[in-house]
Amino acid sequence: MKIIKAKDYQDMSRKAANIISAQVIIKADSVLGLATGSTPIGTYKQLIDWYNKGDIDFSQVRTVNLDEYKGLAQDNPQSYYYFMYENFFKHINIDLQNVNIPNGLEDDSIKECRRYEDIISSLGGIDLQLLGLGNNGHIGFNEPNESFDKTTHCVKLTQSTIDANARFFDTIDEVPRYAYTMGISSIMSAKKILLLVSGKGKAQILKEVVEGPIHPKVPASVLQLHKDVTIVADLDALSLID
Repeated sequence: MKIIKAKDYQDMSRKAANIISAQVIIKADSVLGLATGSTPIGTYKQLIDWYNKGDIDFSQVRTVNLDEYKGLAQDNPQSYYYFMYENFFKHINIDLQNVNIPNGLEDDSIKECRRYEDIISSLGGIDLQLLGLGNNGHIGFNEPNESFDKTTHCVKLTQSTIDANARFFDTIDEVPRYAYTMGISSIMSAKKILLLVSGKGKAQILKEVVEGPIHPKVPASVLQLHKDVTIVADLDALSLID
């Protein structure tokens, strides 16, 4: 693992955007694995700024998102498709036909998971996978478990994840209980992985991810086994790491 220290959230976002933009400049038709949540918003804003300045071109880029809530339509303000469109896609010149996100309205979990894995395979795999880190160590919606979930699957969200996501909904009862997510094998198959971590609240779990044993109880700990992982974290998040 390569760890890049950032002074604060803004510096983390800029450093992460540098890595992503370099990937796109080197390979115009890169396949980017993208993440939602508060952590990558600053990175997306920086990429949008550089696009507006003419420094980066997304016209040939293909994307696959990590996850989507099951039961939410694309136009639901809390869906991850809506998040990606509002925070990134509508501000750049990406072809929306090249955007891939699990279909939250597909009731047949087996069918949808197989479809999504086929998409990733048809694209030739992921060149760079962007990740955030959950409070319980989850990546995507791969929750702590007794074993590592392999490929795209439908997961029942843990109470801690439901509680963490409740701030985005009017009431906690509105938070979906299930989601489609890429599996650990899907994520680990990416050629490069970029993990973003910010804030003191993530310091303990980041320490476990980087220095602790590899165990499905801390899903992100599996990243220790990947050959090309870059962690960009601010000083607060790195405060417990030796």
